[in-house]
Amino acid sequence: MAGTPDKPSSSRPKVGNGIIAVSCIAFVASMVGAAYAAVPLYTLFCQVTGFAGTTRVAEAAPGQILDRSFEVRFDSNINPALPWKFEPEQRSVTVKAGEVKTVYYKITNLSQETTYAAAAYNVTPQETGAYFSKIQCFCFTNQKLGPGESQELPVVFFVDPAIDKVDYLAGVHTITLSYTYYPAKPPVTPLAAAEPKTDTSSKPQL
Repeated sequence: MAGTPDKPSSSRPKVGNGIIAVSCIAFVASMVGAAYAAVPLYTLFCQVTGFAGTTRVAEAAPGQILDRSFEVRFDSNINPALPWKFEPEQRSVTVKAGEVKTVYYKITNLSQETTYAAAAYNVTPQETGAYFSKIQCFCFTNQKLGPGESQELPVVFFVDPAIDKVDYLAGVHTITLSYTYYPAKPPVTPLAAAEPKTDTSSKPQL
């Protein structure tokens, strides 16, 4: 007669379902946290390299102007949730590589309430982002407009002469700078400082 099959050893360690569930939750949380941490790093990377059509930031003019010219066009967009009017004062300008140019956009609050907004931006063709530099721009801070208020916002920029050394951009003669305004939250008002507490413990009793 064949022997009875051995029963599984009861001494094997068992992993509880609770431990598995906690491990899965921790893993998901760490992935979400990494994704949020990656957002500012990705933005910084784009601003430094011009990746994805993000323009670069410059502190001064390049000091060299070439004969090569570009038509720079200006595009403006508004998120449907924002009651603003937003448009460039001129639709395009012609600039030489290395030439510093100043243009203006105008924003108007069409509502009867104070509103806040922030602008996102990029350039096309995207490959020109690394060579389109802005010395001054309204895209780095939130804008506040009172009821019916209008403002003119300057953009000071240049096309880096280094673009002339890039073979695959030799056929580029037009660059479009595009902005889109999105609603933003008003700044948080700090809580008033608490009144200092007077220590009465050392006062003489009457």
